[in-house]
Amino acid sequence: MDFKTRTHTCGELREQNIDEKVVLNGWVDNRRDLGGVIFIDLRDRYGVTQVVFEPNYNPEAHESAKDLRTEYVISIEGKVRKRPEGTENPTIPTGFVDVMVDKLIILNKAKTPPFQIKDNIDVNEELRLKYRYLDLRRNEMKENLLTRHKIYQVVRNYFDSNNFVEIETPVLMKSTPEGARDFLVPSRLHKGKFYALPQSPQTYKQILMVSGFDRYYQIVKCFRDEDLRADRQPEFTQIDVEMSFVHEEDVFSVMEGLMKEIFKKIKNIDIKTPLPRLTFDEAMEKYGSDKPDLRFGLEMVTLNEVVKDSEFRVFKDTIEKGGIVTSLLAKGCGDYTRNQLDVLTAFVKKLGAGGLIWMRVKDNTLEAPIAKFLTDSEKQGIINTLNAGNGDLIFIISGKKLKALSIMGALRLEMARRLNLINNDEKPNLLWVTDFPLFEWDDETQRYYAMHHPFTSPKLEDVDKLETGPDKVRARAYDLVLNGNEIAGGSIRIHDSSLQSKMFNALGISEEEAVEKFGFLLEAFKYGAPPHGGIAFGLDRMVMLLTGNSSIRDVIAFPKTTSGISLMDGAPSPVSNEQLRELHIKIRE
Repeated sequence: MDFKTRTHTCGELREQNIDEKVVLNGWVDNRRDLGGVIFIDLRDRYGVTQVVFEPNYNPEAHESAKDLRTEYVISIEGKVRKRPEGTENPTIPTGFVDVMVDKLIILNKAKTPPFQIKDNIDVNEELRLKYRYLDLRRNEMKENLLTRHKIYQVVRNYFDSNNFVEIETPVLMKSTPEGARDFLVPSRLHKGKFYALPQSPQTYKQILMVSGFDRYYQIVKCFRDEDLRADRQPEFTQIDVEMSFVHEEDVFSVMEGLMKEIFKKIKNIDIKTPLPRLTFDEAMEKYGSDKPDLRFGLEMVTLNEVVKDSEFRVFKDTIEKGGIVTSLLAKGCGDYTRNQLDVLTAFVKKLGAGGLIWMRVKDNTLEAPIAKFLTDSEKQGIINTLNAGNGDLIFIISGKKLKALSIMGALRLEMARRLNLINNDEKPNLLWVTDFPLFEWDDETQRYYAMHHPFTSPKLEDVDKLETGPDKVRARAYDLVLNGNEIAGGSIRIHDSSLQSKMFNALGISEEEAVEKFGFLLEAFKYGAPPHGGIAFGLDRMVMLLTGNSSIRDVIAFPKTTSGISLMDGAPSPVSNEQLRELHIKIRE
C-alpha cells in the first residue's frame, strides 16, 4: 500500500492553487453522494478540503470512493479547481476550491465511531475520555491543545529574552509530607524505601538559587494525591519560576510582563500594567474571597461600626466575640419572593452559616423579620452605609470573621449569576492579592499550619509576633487572580537560618523533624543563600480560562476522571505478584 507524501495540508489550498496537481492525506470527515458524484470532506489537523469523485472524470477513482466511510484514512491525488458558482463555502478557508480526484488509496478503514467527530456534541464525558483519541480529532479539542502549545512557546521565548534559564528538576525525590499526600514510588534496589513524586519543585528551585542560577524557570509536571474536582488532576503542570536578589516588586514586574505577552499573543488583548492590588484583608472584607472576581460590583460592606451598640443579640454576641457583621446590597431585588429568599437562606446554611438576615428597603426604611429588634438610628445607619434605596434588598451574615466573609462571598457570586452580572466577553480582570496570613489554624489538630509552605518569609515588621501572636503575622506571599480564579501563587522565601528556625518553632516542627524532612535544603543554606523569591502558575487552569472552558480536563490531552482513573488505558491497574516481590511489597486485603 504505497502512497505519496502530501504536497499540501487539508487547510492550505486556495484559489491561487487552481490547476495544480496535489496530494492530500487525511481522514474522511463527511461523505455525500449526489446523483453519482461523490463529495468527501477530507480532514487533518490543519483544516478541511472538499475532494470530488466524478464518474465521467475518473471512473476508477469514483468506483473506489463508493466504499469510503467516515474516519477512513485515505490519500488522494488530483487537480485543484475553482468550485462551481453557487457551491462555494465561505465559512472555511478552502471553501472556494475543491480537488478533482485522479487516484484514491485507502490507507486504513475505520469502525463507526461511538460519537460524531463534531464540535458541540452532546455526549457523556466518560465516553469521550474512553475514546480520547477520537475526542481529540474534534476541532474544539484540537484548538484547546494548540492554544496550550502556543502558550508554551510564548512562555519560553519571554523567559529566554529575560535571562531566565530552563532547568529540569528530579521527578523522583525525597518524601516531605506537608499538605497534600505524596505519590510514593517503591525502590527495587533499596528495600523498604520510597521515592516521592514532586508536589512542586519548591526545594530544588531554592537550591538552584543557592547554586547561583539567579533566574530559573521550568514548565514542569507536579503530582498530588488528593481528592479531585473539575480544576484538579493528580498530575498537573506548573510554570515554575524563582529569582534571586529580588523583592515583591521585582517578581510582580516580571510576571506582569509575562501576562502582557500571553494575552497579546494568544488573545490579541492589551493588558494594562501595573495590575491592581488588594491585600488579603481587603479582598476578604469586600469580596469574601482571596481570589475575588472583580468583573462586577456587589462589594460587601462591614457593619460592625453601625451595629456595635445594638441590642439585637445576634449582632451583639458576634461583635463581643471578635466576629464580623457583613452585608451585601442587591440593587432592585426588593421584590424577591419569600420562596426565593428561603432558597438563598438554604444556600448559605449549606455552607455553614447559622442563617441569613434579609431586609427590604421600602418607604425609606427597612422591612425585615428582625426590624423590630433594631432602633431607627441603626436602620438608617445600615441604609446610609450601604447607600441603599427603595426597592433594594440587603443581606446580612454574622459570625467568625473569615467564615462569615467566605459564606457572604459565595452568596455574592450566586447573586451575580442570578442577576447576569458576569460578562465573560469583557476584558480579563487580573489583580494581585498580597499580605496573606502566614499561618492558618486547624481546629482538628489544634495547631498552626503554613498557609503556603514553611519557607515563606513573614513580613519583616511582623517577625516579633512569631512567638507572641502567630495569627497576626502576615506573609510576603502573593497570588495572581484572573476572573475570580487563582492562576499563580508565590512568595519571598526565608533565606536566613535563624528566621527559618523561628518559623519551624511556630509550626511545631522540632529541629530533628526539620533536619529529617528538609535537611538537605537547610544544609545548602549554610553555604551562602541569596535573598530569593518566586511564583508558580497553574498552567492547566490558565489555559482553561483562556480557552473559555470550565474544566481543565478539556485542555489536557489525556486527563484522569474525577476519581483519578484513566478510562482510555485503564490506569491505575493491578500488577503481577512477580513485580510486587521485586519491590518487596505485599498487598494487604
